[in-house]
Amino acid sequence: MTDSVASRIRVVRGDITALAVDAIVNAANSSLLGGGGVDGAIHRAAGPGLAQECRRLGGCPTGEARMTGAYDLPARVVIHAVGPVYQGGGAGEASLLASAYRSSLELAAEASVESMAFPCISTGIYGYPQRDACDIAVSAVHDWLETHDLPRTVVFCCYLEQDVVLYGARIERLI
Repeated sequence: MTDSVASRIRVVRGDITALAVDAIVNAANSSLLGGGGVDGAIHRAAGPGLAQECRRLGGCPTGEARMTGAYDLPARVVIHAVGPVYQGGGAGEASLLASAYRSSLELAAEASVESMAFPCISTGIYGYPQRDACDIAVSAVHDWLETHDLPRTVVFCCYLEQDVVLYGARIERLI
């Protein structure tokens, strides 16, 4: 990883709904209509306008992302990325998870997003092993940033301290 790319990636522990970034990424389900974990927290914090806009989108396939307004959140937009449910690793989950990150980054760049924050996609109720998901996430973001100017800053916002340590160590290995 070049110094310029390394300086564009950060890891924080906290509540993604409170971050002062242009875009937050929602670890969404394919309906985009809210659920548990990060998805539910984002929908609650954004207010009813988010669900109304998501209904109009008609869902999103696994491995893709959609963008909406952020409503009552401090971010400008929400990018809803649908990661795969982990089925043991032999059902194309790694490719779908990487695609969800790339699709999110592509939407962010198209919207001139300067800063964005990702949660740990697919690692909650979807059961993706944290270490494997971390490797995929960091690699996908690194590869994107190597060849794109936007976003300028990518934050991995982790809810658990163990994930902060995991993502921090993974990023350090790239330097």
